[in-house]
Amino acid sequence: MAKRDYYEVLGVSRNASEADLKKAFRRLAMKYHPDRNVGDADAETKFKEVKQAHDILSDPKKRSAYDQFGHAGVEAGAGGFGGPGDFGGTGSFSDIFGDVFGDIFGGRGGARRTQRGVDLRYDLSLSLEDAVSGKEVKIRIPTLVDCQFCGGTGAKAGTKPKTCSTCGGNGQVRMQQGFFSIQQTCPTCRGKGTVIEEPCTHCRGRGRIQEEKTLSVRVPAGVDNGDRIRLAGEGERGEFGGPPGDLYVQIQVKEHPIFTREDSDLFCQVPIGFVTAALGGELAVPTLDGRVMLKIPAGTQTGKMFRVRGKGVKSVRGGAIGDLICRVMVETPVNLTERQKELLREFETSMQEGGSKHSPQSHSWLDSVKSFLDKIGL
Repeated sequence: MAKRDYYEVLGVSRNASEADLKKAFRRLAMKYHPDRNVGDADAETKFKEVKQAHDILSDPKKRSAYDQFGHAGVEAGAGGFGGPGDFGGTGSFSDIFGDVFGDIFGGRGGARRTQRGVDLRYDLSLSLEDAVSGKEVKIRIPTLVDCQFCGGTGAKAGTKPKTCSTCGGNGQVRMQQGFFSIQQTCPTCRGKGTVIEEPCTHCRGRGRIQEEKTLSVRVPAGVDNGDRIRLAGEGERGEFGGPPGDLYVQIQVKEHPIFTREDSDLFCQVPIGFVTAALGGELAVPTLDGRVMLKIPAGTQTGKMFRVRGKGVKSVRGGAIGDLICRVMVETPVNLTERQKELLREFETSMQEGGSKHSPQSHSWLDSVKSFLDKIGL
C-alpha cells in the first residue's frame, strides 16, 4: 500500500515549524496510543504512522532528505536514515509522553536535563565565479561562551549558586493533572536546580556572554543559490553541559552582469549587428574560463539560441558539466549619418524588388493580418 505523505499524516503544512509538528504529534498520539485504545488494531497502526512521521520531520537532516526525495530519501539504506521500523515499537504510554511533556514541563527525571544549543544560520554571498569554482572563505559569527568572570555559573565572583529550596535542586516539581502525574519545571529556578542571589555583573547572571569567532568555510565547487553547508558543533553552546548546535551557511549567489544560471547550464544574451545577422560571420563570446568563437549563419533572427557544449557548470551534486546557451539579439543601428540613412533607403528599395523572398516572416504575418481583416469585414 502506498505510504501517505508525512505532512498529511500530521495534518500540517510543508513549512510547519518545530512547534507546529510537536503540537500535531501530541494531539494525534493522545488520540491513537494503544494504551488508550486496547485491542484496536487500526488505532495502533495509525499511532505508528503518526510517530514515524514525527520522527522524520522533527529531525532537520531527515526532513531535508524527505522534502527532496520523498519516502525514498528516508527509507532504510537511503542516506543512512531509518525506515518504517526505525522507531522500534510503540512503547508504553508514559515512555512516549515523557519526551512530549518534557518539552512542556521540563522532563521526567529528577535531575535537570541538558539542552542542545540552537542551530545558527549565516548568509554567505558569493560571486558566480566563486560559486562555480569553489573557494575557502573566512567568516565571523557571534557566539555565546562561558563568562570568564564567573566561570559560567552566573554568580558574582566570590559567591556561588545555591540549591533551590522549592525543588531541592532537582529542577522539577511533581504535579497531578487528572490521570497524569507529571513533572513540571520548577517555577523558582526554571529547571536549573539552583538560584543566584548575587548575579555576576558582567553576564547579568546568564553565565554566558557573546563574542565573535572566525571560522574557515570550504565552499565546494558547483554550489548554487539556496544550498547549505553544515558546520557541525559550531552553533550556539548548549545549556547545562549540553552539546552545541550546528551552524548552517546559506549560499546566496550574486547577480552576474553577463550570465544567468539554471541548474548546470549558463545563459547569456549576445547582441549582433544586422549586417552580421544577414550575411553571417564569427563572434567571440565569453565563458567563465575564456572566450570561444561563435559561428553566426547567414539569415540569423533575433532569439536564435546557440549551444556551446561543456561551458556551463558542474553541479555540486554531480553529473555532467552543463552548457553555455547564447541567445542572439539583432541590434538596430542608432545615431545614423545622412549618408548611412541614404544607403539604407536604397537598400530598402532593392529589398522590395525581391518580394517575399527576403522577408518571409514579415510577408507571412501581413498575409495573416489581411486574411483576418477580410474575415471580419474590415
